[in-house]
Amino acid sequence: MTGRRTTAPALALALALLLLVLGGAGQARAVGYRYWSFWDLTGGKWTYATQGPSTARPSDGDVQGFRFAVSEDSQHAVQPRGEREFAAICARKPAQRGKKRVALVIDPGTAADAPSGERPPSLRTACARVAPDASTAEALAAVAKPLRYDTNALLCAISGYPRAGCGDPVAADGPTASARPHASEPTHHGPSVGLLAGAAAVAVLGAAAVRQARRRKG
Repeated sequence: MTGRRTTAPALALALALLLLVLGGAGQARAVGYRYWSFWDLTGGKWTYATQGPSTARPSDGDVQGFRFAVSEDSQHAVQPRGEREFAAICARKPAQRGKKRVALVIDPGTAADAPSGERPPSLRTACARVAPDASTAEALAAVAKPLRYDTNALLCAISGYPRAGCGDPVAADGPTASARPHASEPTHHGPSVGLLAGAAAVAVLGAAAVRQARRRKG
């Protein structure tokens, strides 16, 4: 009986710690982020870019997009709206020897996505004619200055919008969120390292408590 009485509190403690870990993870996930997401047009469909605009090197004829919105993560990020055909966007800018043309869709989002006290400018497209080795950031700078970046190369503002902030967390009323916008790489999904480590620690603690109880019983 002594072993059972000792084991029960140990298991109860382990369960309580596990609930605390899970509860903390739920609180940490209860945010979205307000930021400019970066997209590539592939096969006529938008795909979340696999790298940031400062390292991406588009080819002549590529279409890339930016959308400002509150997003949960890269899987749920809101896609750019509007025209997405290269021929239409670059119709008034003919090809030029020694240059490449990149079509850009710049969607500042809706009023609901805007930071407090700001209104989003109108959605627009632009055709950047730049050097063959130019990055997306350089193409964007050619048509949509001023740009603002943070120290991690995260794109914070296009054409001065928004005036302040960069990937700021926003309380989520709907589904929870855990992913931060990408700077040079996309956001990854799945349980956080902290959650997995916490759960593992709780499991180890529970197992140790059971072994200790058995030794006392023996």
